[in-house]
Amino acid sequence: MRAPDYFARRDGVSQALSPLSGLYAAVSRLRQRWTKPWQAPVPVICVGNITAGGAGKTPVALALGALLRERDHDVHFLSRGYGGRLRGPTRVDRTKHTAQDVGDEPLLLAEVAPAWIARNRAAGAKAAIAAGASVIVMDDGLQNPTLAKSLSLVVVDGGSGFGNGRVLPAGPLREPVDEGLARADAVVLIEPDSSGVAATLEPQTLPIVRARMIPAVAAERFAGRNVVAFAGIGRPEKFFATLEEIGCRLITKRGFPDHHTFTPDEIMRLVETARAAGATPVTTTKDFARLPREAQVMVEPFPVLLEWRNPQEIEGLVDRALLESV
Repeated sequence: MRAPDYFARRDGVSQALSPLSGLYAAVSRLRQRWTKPWQAPVPVICVGNITAGGAGKTPVALALGALLRERDHDVHFLSRGYGGRLRGPTRVDRTKHTAQDVGDEPLLLAEVAPAWIARNRAAGAKAAIAAGASVIVMDDGLQNPTLAKSLSLVVVDGGSGFGNGRVLPAGPLREPVDEGLARADAVVLIEPDSSGVAATLEPQTLPIVRARMIPAVAAERFAGRNVVAFAGIGRPEKFFATLEEIGCRLITKRGFPDHHTFTPDEIMRLVETARAAGATPVTTTKDFARLPREAQVMVEPFPVLLEWRNPQEIEGLVDRALLESV
């Protein structure tokens, strides 16, 4: 779904929906209180967020997976598989599964390390451990109480922050900010912090680890090219801005709702627009994973990666969690 405009401000619509927000938050609170989490025999690192929509969880999870692999850990990813039809536990096979089967993020995660999807996270963790996982990195799951975490990171997008500060459906929050942060060990702030969210986090005394999204080396080939850009992510404008920053000339830019399922007609219209303008159709790697395979030959993915401002900060948090889990 595309985030409603009132998620960013407190207006009459948001105010009218506030009573429902109280009910939503109460149900979440009860679930946390009455669910007994399963304690895995291996460290579990959770990369979550407090807002609905894309904050940058999957790039953070990928960066952590790469860090753990560099240290010779047998890391496995665990995801709910949002947008996919399979309930799991299922190990993602990129040669067999599509985004319609397992969701788009698990396909990206499986490029780095074994990835599992499971609606029941504890069952997914057990399957990963049986397959040899020595560390599990959860992509999302902060609000899921069924699996105990060794380290919980809350990812916050510096551009949108916590929106209007209200819980669904009156705002973008999955739960009140203070309740989510109370279960977290640190915040990963995706810069630039144009919303000033860091200042609102300071009273929480949680460590704030800063990072930013940068084009991968392979993305340099797009510099100076005419492109028709499209994206179905939480904030498509971030993708368009990144293209412009490296010197792309955007002939057309088209934003779609997060996790949008592209139709053949939509793709063909974008491809034809690009062809008429002598441009290249470009999308995010996450959107590319959702394209029909016959459409992927006509569109190019734009790879980005997460860069830590101070890598020692995240390394220290991970090392501490691993040691305490032994």
